[in-house]
Amino acid sequence: MNSTHPNPQFARTASINLNGQWSCRFDPGKSGAERKWEQSKGFETAINVPFCPESKLSGIGHTDFIECMWYHRRLSIPAEWRGQSILLHFGGVDYRCSIFVDGHKAGSHTGGASPFTIDITPWAAAGSDHDLVIEVHDDQRSNNQAFGKQSPWYDSKACSYTRTTGIWSTVYMECCNKFHLTRCRIVPDLDNGAFHFTPEYSTCVRNGKFKVIISAEGREIVSRETIISPGASVSAELPSPRSWSPDSPFLYDMKFILYDAAGNVADEVYSYAGLRKFHIEDGRFYLNNSPIFLRMVLDQGFYEDGLWTAPNDEALQNDIRLAMQAGFNGARLHQKIFDPRYHYYADQMGFLTFGEFPDWGMGFWRHFTEQPCDVYLSFRDYFSQWREILEIYMNHPSIIGWTPFNETRSYRDLDEHRRIISDIYRLTRELDPTRPVCDSSGYTHYETDIWSIHHYTQDAETLAEILAAEPVHAFEPETELPFFNGQPLFVGEYGGVKFIPPGKLPWAGGSWGYGTKTTAEEALACIRSLTAAIVNSGSAGFCYTQLTDIEQEQNGIYNYDRTKKFPQKELQSIFRQKPAWSKF
Repeated sequence: MNSTHPNPQFARTASINLNGQWSCRFDPGKSGAERKWEQSKGFETAINVPFCPESKLSGIGHTDFIECMWYHRRLSIPAEWRGQSILLHFGGVDYRCSIFVDGHKAGSHTGGASPFTIDITPWAAAGSDHDLVIEVHDDQRSNNQAFGKQSPWYDSKACSYTRTTGIWSTVYMECCNKFHLTRCRIVPDLDNGAFHFTPEYSTCVRNGKFKVIISAEGREIVSRETIISPGASVSAELPSPRSWSPDSPFLYDMKFILYDAAGNVADEVYSYAGLRKFHIEDGRFYLNNSPIFLRMVLDQGFYEDGLWTAPNDEALQNDIRLAMQAGFNGARLHQKIFDPRYHYYADQMGFLTFGEFPDWGMGFWRHFTEQPCDVYLSFRDYFSQWREILEIYMNHPSIIGWTPFNETRSYRDLDEHRRIISDIYRLTRELDPTRPVCDSSGYTHYETDIWSIHHYTQDAETLAEILAAEPVHAFEPETELPFFNGQPLFVGEYGGVKFIPPGKLPWAGGSWGYGTKTTAEEALACIRSLTAAIVNSGSAGFCYTQLTDIEQEQNGIYNYDRTKKFPQKELQSIFRQKPAWSKF
């Protein structure tokens, strides 16, 4: 596998990372298009990409609303890329953007969370320099945009934090043959000791061939080759199959090769995968056919200096390491799409995750406003983003489930609410039948594989009573209980105990948590009793709120700067608790 590539699961050798110094200009009047800014040769303000202009690491730190801005940088296309397709990859641009090459519009994208690719071949000549300009619109107060935990108010408050506008994830460029792979779905088949591959192509070439080579520990162990046919799959049985698990996160290296009709190599892509199975049976989760109690932590992926963007790879690895050192076996990645390299490290380290869309901000639910959204526009954007996310991330073995929505209470129209939940649930299962789907973490459930509840009582006896409810606890019993049919009960949020260590000051005004403790001993005692109540309840798992403090929300088990609040052994003794039936 290519360990330095921005997307190690789909890596070509001919790639150029475009992170670094760009220039930008804010456009409060949204008049840049009229003034032909797409033809710019550079703007007056330097910005460090991929950090958003609100962040310190961008070099700007402008935290007011930015409804429109422009970026520029020079692109140097290598001469040896002549005759090839030139692809421009964006890890994330919030929210709507248009891409121009030398003033020509090469493409556009809508949605701040999902990665996307623009083919700039018609406008970018190999061996030449070009002006790349990005126009960005981010109307966060429209009630139509999904923005996750970005604050819809001027200040950060409650559980909303500093906003992210524009480019916030890696930008890179690569070249490939006009006949190339666009993606390859990898399905692990633990029970049959095999992988199944469904490649997709830029075009179909008669008598072309697709080949996959699978290696283990640097040694080729099996290969399969097939004539290309649209939608056709190929399978490869493994000699002496090795499974992937938290105890042994073994990964197979893979190489995909396309041959044209003459037998020439047209494309080579490097990837990897883990052989594992995750399913639900009799109200419990199973990993590799053994029961597993999920011991997860809520991770929102915010950083003091980079906001939605980690300052470096070490920070990504460190967040996983901190969670594992505290005793967790996984994380609910909350209201944000995480960097592909985060998932790469989770795959390597055997860290389980739930992928979740940052759906807050859509005015379909009364989270922040009484003003409804344009339902058709809002969910048009949602569907396209969620599909892109699933298709890009579904090969990661560490991702064990999907959460399309969070806390969908306060709906405006119950029938339409159920229709949308059902549509998204079924789309998710159709695209990825290998993982369970939690329709909405928290509430209100309709069509779901997991019964997730959120409760922030600070009293363990009260929590135990809630978890003992028959047939199950529901936020809206009359609305939800008809759709409970024995799904695993997962405590998707609990705890949130606020504790600021001696010598530390509140990070921001309005500092808060769900329960305030003045000493570490008091905080740990509360967290211990709440966690024990869940472990002893018959639940299928828990997710503690949260990994780190974030701005004014200071209820993490670590400070916002990732320094310790509590002795590591104390945390481990709490979060390693599990029922006797759990293997992992």
